[in-house]
Amino acid sequence: MLKTYLFLIGAIFCEVAGTMLLPVSQNFTKLIPTTFLVIFYLTAFYLLTFVVNKLPIAIVYATWSGLGIFTIAILGYIFFKQTLAWQAIVGMFLIVVGVILVNSFTGKIN
Repeated sequence: MLKTYLFLIGAIFCEVAGTMLLPVSQNFTKLIPTTFLVIFYLTAFYLLTFVVNKLPIAIVYATWSGLGIFTIAILGYIFFKQTLAWQAIVGMFLIVVGVILVNSFTGKIN
């Protein structure tokens, strides 16, 4: 099960990296950022194929998208100087709490 979660973390990392390259690729006009963007997204989906064989797809997608949103918002604040309202920060906190709850009870359902 640890290997499954490591693949999920790898998929989240790759999805976040690809998403962070979207503005850098300037609408896919910059070859190098666009190439890495595609590689990261393909790797993310490849890793997800292993995860969905072991965990329910609803749990996988909730974790992948929730932690991806949280990480991208934080990195957007750091690297792109995008502002976050207090409501957004509260919402991201709730996303993380939700992901923890969803994953905490996954083993009890199976």
